[in-house]
Amino acid sequence: MDNRRNMYFYARKDDQTKEQISTLSDLAERYGFTIVRDSSAANIIVSVGGDGAFLQAVRKTGFRQDCLYAGVSTSGRRSLYCDFHIDDLSSMIEAMTKEKIEVRRFPTIQVSVDNEASFLCLNEFSIRSGIIKTFVMDVYIDELHFEAFRGDGMIISTPTGSTAYNKSVGGAVVDPMLSCMQVSELASLNNNRFRTLGSSFILSEERKLRLEITQDGNDYPVMGLDNEALGVSHVKTVDLMMSDQVVKTVKLKDNSFWEKVKRSFL
Repeated sequence: MDNRRNMYFYARKDDQTKEQISTLSDLAERYGFTIVRDSSAANIIVSVGGDGAFLQAVRKTGFRQDCLYAGVSTSGRRSLYCDFHIDDLSSMIEAMTKEKIEVRRFPTIQVSVDNEASFLCLNEFSIRSGIIKTFVMDVYIDELHFEAFRGDGMIISTPTGSTAYNKSVGGAVVDPMLSCMQVSELASLNNNRFRTLGSSFILSEERKLRLEITQDGNDYPVMGLDNEALGVSHVKTVDLMMSDQVVKTVKLKDNSFWEKVKRSFL
């Protein structure tokens, strides 16, 4: 960590959070870190809040490849993306200064809409019907027409995103050491015309997924990138694949992904 000394804090602007960041800043400066007000000047970006704040910090700072991200939880416990807690700030500084940390690399998904706009996801991409009507899509894996989907929508998650929305609809929890994406259905309709797999499936980093949306009045779907809505009208195709960009995060050696899963769900 000797060459990473410029620290930027991402958080809400309410009075309580400002006070917490002030305490964090004072502690960091005592240990030789420099607090910067522009994220582009930072090589350590710290989110203060919860997993939502962490996802926003990564997105709003452009999925930086040349810096580390760290999450500080302000809720009752550490969370999936937050290895540190606001009530135990000294452990974060001690870990950084005494090299007790490891760098974890989380895979991301690249999303392209109509071969024009391109986005990255750390957690998940979701697409749902924008009206009170079932959603019709043709699903392609590479060049293979895999299925004709009719239902409420789909979730395409990263391994870290597999514990969120994906898990709530019966998807599997996936080890983030695997670079892959998981596809989970939302209330699919199966009959003689529409037939889907009916279960989540996992695609390797070599695969490409394409969703072709039937233009039947539902061409303004509700799409989500992590915890942010994406407003695009007249959507015809969505292409997804694993990105070569990763999110490098600060990880305590005694706080693996599976320890977090156990703490959260068992």
